[in-house]
Amino acid sequence: MEHFAVQLIDFIRANPGWAIGVICLTAFGESFAFLSLLFPGTAILIASGGLVSAGALPFAEVAAAGIIGAVLGDAISFWLGQKFGPLLPGIWPFRRNPEMLRRGMEFFQRYGGASVFIGRFFGPLRAVIPLAAGMMRMRASQFYIANIVSALFWAPALVLSGALIERSVVSSGHAELAMLVIAAAGAIAAIIIYWARRRFAWIRK
Repeated sequence: MEHFAVQLIDFIRANPGWAIGVICLTAFGESFAFLSLLFPGTAILIASGGLVSAGALPFAEVAAAGIIGAVLGDAISFWLGQKFGPLLPGIWPFRRNPEMLRRGMEFFQRYGGASVFIGRFFGPLRAVIPLAAGMMRMRASQFYIANIVSALFWAPALVLSGALIERSVVSSGHAELAMLVIAAAGAIAAIIIYWARRRFAWIRK
C-alpha cells in the first residue's frame, strides 16, 4: 500500500494536470466501502499538501477534489446500504470479515446520525458507517448534512497538515523547529489514537 501511495504521488508530481482527478479518485476510493482497503486516500491528501506548499498544486482545487471524492464515496455507500442492505453480508469484504459490518451497525446504533461525522475521522469506520446508515434507514437529509460537513473538515485538514509539515521541513535554518513540529504531531496523533481506542474499545468486543 505504501508503494502504491508513493507511485501515485510521483505520478501527481510529474503530471500536475492529472492531480485533481487522481486526488478526487483516491478520496472517493477511501470513502467507498468496497474500495477503502485499496486506496490510500489519507496518505495522498497529506502528501499533496506538501506539493501545495511547494507551489506545485493549488490548495483550493486539491481540497475541493478531496471533498468531492469523499462526499461521493459516502453517498454511493449510503445508497447501496439502502438498496441492497440484506445482501451485503454475503459480499466481499464482509463475507470474509463479518465483524466490519457488525461493528459499523453497532456504532451507528449507539451514536445515530453523529456516527456519520465521527466515522469520517476513523479509518476502520470511514467506509462502513455510510453502509450501516443506509441499511438502518437514516433519513437522507440528515445523512447528507453529516456527510458533507465532515468532508469539509476532513479533506482540507489533511491537505493543510501536509503543507505545514512540508513548510517546516524545507524552511532553511529551522531544522530544530521542523523536528519539533513533527514530534508534536506524532505526540498528538498518539494521544488521539489512545483516546479513540479507550473510548471505542467496546467496538472490538
